[in-house]
Amino acid sequence: MDLAYGEEYERFREEVRAFLAEHGKDAPPQFSRGKSDAQSRAWQQLLIEHGYAARTIPKEYGGYGAEPDVLKAHIIAEEFAKARVRAGHIGDDRLVPTLLELGTEEQKHAYIPPTVRGEMRWCQGYSEPNSGSDLASLSTRAELDGDEFVINGQKIWTSGAQHADMMFCLVRTEPDAPKHQGISYLLFSMDTPGIEVRPLVTMTGEATFNEVFFTDVRVPASQIVGRRGEGWYVANATLKHERGGLGDPNQAETRFLHIVDMMRNETIDGRPLMEYPAYRDRLLKLQGQMLAMRFNGMRILSHAIKGEEPGLPRWIVKLNGCEMNHQMAGMAVDLMGELGVLYHGSPHIRDSGLWQQRYMLDLGLIIGGGTAQIQKNLIGERALGLPKEPKVPPQA
Repeated sequence: MDLAYGEEYERFREEVRAFLAEHGKDAPPQFSRGKSDAQSRAWQQLLIEHGYAARTIPKEYGGYGAEPDVLKAHIIAEEFAKARVRAGHIGDDRLVPTLLELGTEEQKHAYIPPTVRGEMRWCQGYSEPNSGSDLASLSTRAELDGDEFVINGQKIWTSGAQHADMMFCLVRTEPDAPKHQGISYLLFSMDTPGIEVRPLVTMTGEATFNEVFFTDVRVPASQIVGRRGEGWYVANATLKHERGGLGDPNQAETRFLHIVDMMRNETIDGRPLMEYPAYRDRLLKLQGQMLAMRFNGMRILSHAIKGEEPGLPRWIVKLNGCEMNHQMAGMAVDLMGELGVLYHGSPHIRDSGLWQQRYMLDLGLIIGGGTAQIQKNLIGERALGLPKEPKVPPQA
């Protein structure tokens, strides 16, 4: 197997490294919990200008306008991870590719430029109280009234809804159609009359999720993505990007390198933790998992270069990535010893409680975006061709 990139790509790698050496100091903190502040927006704009964010998004939609090149995209992600510099994060990495693929020209011009610049924040209206794992059974309804849809219902576990400017939302527009065929995908402002957001405080101590209620919310019919009743197809295009992002091997490598630093700097009886075999063994196990995910990413990259569907390698990304991130956060908490149990407000807390917060958030992400159990079923049934899980008959 030849893993060499070739002269052209190695020159590009040196360009990326030179940019990071010059501008890396201007980046927001690597773990700033996704805050869209002035520093983050300025950093995003700098990355777009140099082609390190929104790289293949056409210039007319606010991007850099480069031709797609999966190797260059991989090199950018790899070098930013090694330098521990935050890559571009502003701009919804689920909605934008969905609009590029399925949106109208009017929608692309209206929503993509402010989104990639970080001026328009989005939330995802998918899950409902009785429609989480079985998303296609959602019941939030949108009835056409003239040239507007009128929405009534509820969403839950809506990340960032209390801060979002816009929502992309699944609603049932054909109540009599089979459940996968009666759904539509709408875009609308969170300032639309009739929307109520109620934050949900999680075990992290923060309100990262929300309940969202809709009462006679009127949305122009032109703000549908795709055709009416085909929202399930559009939603799956979005979920494909969400699940890939949740298991990003480059982000996992950045976290791993942070843990290596901790083991070199934290001490017990004056000795660095790196000198203790029990900690080194645990670190090596995590490194093995991280490298396996990295090489699985390269396998997916090889399929992309050939224009092939990766199959099983793509299916395992979210499952393995989320579980590995939780294990790494758990190790970081353990490395801090008694300080690892501290949380917000303590004068002795390390890294502003980053790893404690990540440990609990990453546990939730094993559920979010499709639970680990659901992911295993998908891998078994769709990727490996195994028989479907037996259904328990309803009780009389």
